[in-house]
Amino acid sequence: MLAYQGGAPFGCGRSAANSVARRAGPSAGSASVKSGLRAVAQETVEITGRGSYAVGGREVEIGGAVAAAVAGTVLHLPDEPLTEGVPAGAALVEVTGESTLEAARRLGDEVACLVFASARNPGGGFLNGAQAQEEAIARSSALHACLESVPAFYDHHRAHPELVYSDRVIHSPGVPVFRADDGGLLARPHRASFLTAAAPNRGAVLANQPERVADVRPALFRRAERVLRVAAHHGHRRLVLGAWGCGVFRNEPGEVAEAFAAALAAVPAFEHVVFAILDRRRDSPTRAAFTARFGES
Repeated sequence: MLAYQGGAPFGCGRSAANSVARRAGPSAGSASVKSGLRAVAQETVEITGRGSYAVGGREVEIGGAVAAAVAGTVLHLPDEPLTEGVPAGAALVEVTGESTLEAARRLGDEVACLVFASARNPGGGFLNGAQAQEEAIARSSALHACLESVPAFYDHHRAHPELVYSDRVIHSPGVPVFRADDGGLLARPHRASFLTAAAPNRGAVLANQPERVADVRPALFRRAERVLRVAAHHGHRRLVLGAWGCGVFRNEPGEVAEAFAAALAAVPAFEHVVFAILDRRRDSPTRAAFTARFGES
């Protein structure tokens, strides 16, 4: 098992940006932070390509794990038949203020994490210093290399203008995670599998395709279930989910929580599910919406 050891402690998902800002000094502006995050992203691409990195005076090899994750990455089409997962009984469901990767480390190597995907760009804007959930994962792991290996996901969404997007799901197994949330390299990386799927872009639909607004809710519920069915197909028993599409995509947190509740009822194949809501405040509106549906952790 690859396990976390050493490196900087895991914090919130924006801690890489905070760390860059601290190093740049009190006068650093958003442009400096973005430039720093771009540099971290570029180093991540180089590490993934090289298959190793130096930390604490020794070389950490990840080349074999990267190659296996890329080779095992698969795109599941919307109507593709999937095997049913083995029922697991009542799942332990937590709502926490962790980042996705913090929760993944806690749950262990066999965990599968939902990536809040850009439909049209592998890793979203991580190469340009963007700071959302997908970008934070891409900066910290070999996810970007995995996503680049399945261009059909992105080609489809670029070719089709519908902003509700499709039910395509990418599964990437055992991806090495080699950075802490603050951007520091880990002396011992760990692994996580990733389920990459784009939530309906409700905000863009409202602004640009208002005739499709009625399609958003059914697409959200259908796609949440599809994500879980892909996870069950690959034998995962532990999941890290979250406020999927509740940021710039402007989906309502309560509705997303309801979509996942319905999906978990339809796919009872999981033992432990964490909704990692990136906010330490228990009373934050997004976290409170998930707590109202699933209970306090």
